[in-house]
Amino acid sequence: MKKSHIFVLAIIAVAAAIVFSTTADASVYVGFGEARQRAAEGNTTKVHVVGKLPRDAQKRPVGLEYDPLTDPNYFAFTLVDTNRVAQRVIYSNPKPQDFDASEQVVITGCMKGQIFMADNILLKCPSKYVKKDLDGATASTN
Repeated sequence: MKKSHIFVLAIIAVAAAIVFSTTADASVYVGFGEARQRAAEGNTTKVHVVGKLPRDAQKRPVGLEYDPLTDPNYFAFTLVDTNRVAQRVIYSNPKPQDFDASEQVVITGCMKGQIFMADNILLKCPSKYVKKDLDGATASTN
């Protein structure tokens, strides 16, 4: 075998090892129903769940439980997934900034009994850039 063939095979082997190592830690997007089913089967792998916060008539989120004076690392809330299944979630870290204003929430974690234990929270917040009132504005023709 030529040295170039051995070099190419080594590169392919390294690339395959990198791909396999990164896919082992990858989690999947599921609903709370499937997360419960996985936990019941003994599967403790992390999953992603996408959902929205239930809101009252004034558009404020309901079911938030956070008291930084009592325990700054305990934040509990209810999340409704894309299948409209509501689930209580506990996050053992401080409440993320702008959590109340988020449009959509992505959590990573797994079910522990009847509670979803979140390890990570990703927020999709409304745009900070609001279209300004352009009445009376004119474009330059230069």
